[in-house]
Amino acid sequence: MDYSFFQHYWWLIISLLGALLVFLLFVQGGQSLTYRLGKDDKHLNMIILSLKKKWELTFTTLVTFGGAFFASFPLFYSTSFGGAYWLWMLILSSFIVQAVSYEFIAKQGNLLGKSTYQFFLFLNGFLGPFLLGIAVSTFFTGSEFMVVKENITSLSMPVISSWQNPLHGLEALGNVWNLMFGLAVFFLSRSLGALYFINAIDDEDVRKNAVKQLLINASAFLLLFLTYGVYILMKDGFAVDPETSVIVIEPLKYLHNFLSLPWVLALFLIGVVLVLIGFIRTIMNPRFIYGIWYAGIGVILTVFALFVILGFNYTAYYPSVTDPQSSLTISNSSSGIFTLKVMSIVSLMIPFVFAYIWHTWKLLDKGKINAAGIDDEYGY
Repeated sequence: MDYSFFQHYWWLIISLLGALLVFLLFVQGGQSLTYRLGKDDKHLNMIILSLKKKWELTFTTLVTFGGAFFASFPLFYSTSFGGAYWLWMLILSSFIVQAVSYEFIAKQGNLLGKSTYQFFLFLNGFLGPFLLGIAVSTFFTGSEFMVVKENITSLSMPVISSWQNPLHGLEALGNVWNLMFGLAVFFLSRSLGALYFINAIDDEDVRKNAVKQLLINASAFLLLFLTYGVYILMKDGFAVDPETSVIVIEPLKYLHNFLSLPWVLALFLIGVVLVLIGFIRTIMNPRFIYGIWYAGIGVILTVFALFVILGFNYTAYYPSVTDPQSSLTISNSSSGIFTLKVMSIVSLMIPFVFAYIWHTWKLLDKGKINAAGIDDEYGY
């Protein structure tokens, strides 16, 4: 278990957390569907109640994902969060608005009114997945930054990373491929949200309308994801020479990564198939309510595989288009071996955390939500 082992181990942890986060974005997707599915107060109350039970899981996973990145790969944290801060501030602000909305939307006499907080939830439902998708897409398309580690000894300006664009992350919105991936994640979250409502809410109207929304959003997601998938398989990537640590441009880098790591390719293909099964079975049979589990597991496997090919096989997971030699890899951006070892011991608790989440989920889902369980006067 050398230094490289722990670096790869922690990239796997980051990949798993990122995959879980994308799955849990069904909460945001569900919020963006409230205007489509919540035709009256009864349906809206059922929808909000079902999401209110789960929104903290997404928020907690987002914080854990950021914290794990900070602890294991601090140079990425300082480079991206410290450089592209306007993009990350928009993402975090949308999640803060979400938390406030769930706190006050059900309270009688709240200052802004229920409809305002419903709009805030819709806003987070769109901006959260869309902007997170754009941020992740920059792992493939690259960003404008420079890293000069020698600056750490400078008394006047001990800043290692510097962003080379005055927009500080907002420039990512000008890349069509970033926008495409952002929209793909948005439509995926809406598809998962529709599947979740079909499973969690025992109401014929909600399920019928959710199936219609699933057909629309799943079609948009598959079209965008397929196009973006072809793009990343055909594009050049930033590879690391294992002998010299020099960053070089390698044609078809991500395709080569899949072919060099057949177990990752297998996980990716299994994930895609499971997502399709979840979509198709639900659309073909409206009484089938378990599509969220097929698609959810498929999303986790697919996103996990995409994260793995970003960092494994001598790949720069955060490429710099300004200075390729500043690109971040799991070897040049990680914490020291002592820190990684200590955190690896702590990470052994992760299965227990997953077990707790699963147990909590089952308790919260004990009994389907229906109109009989909704208090019309107080909403939730």
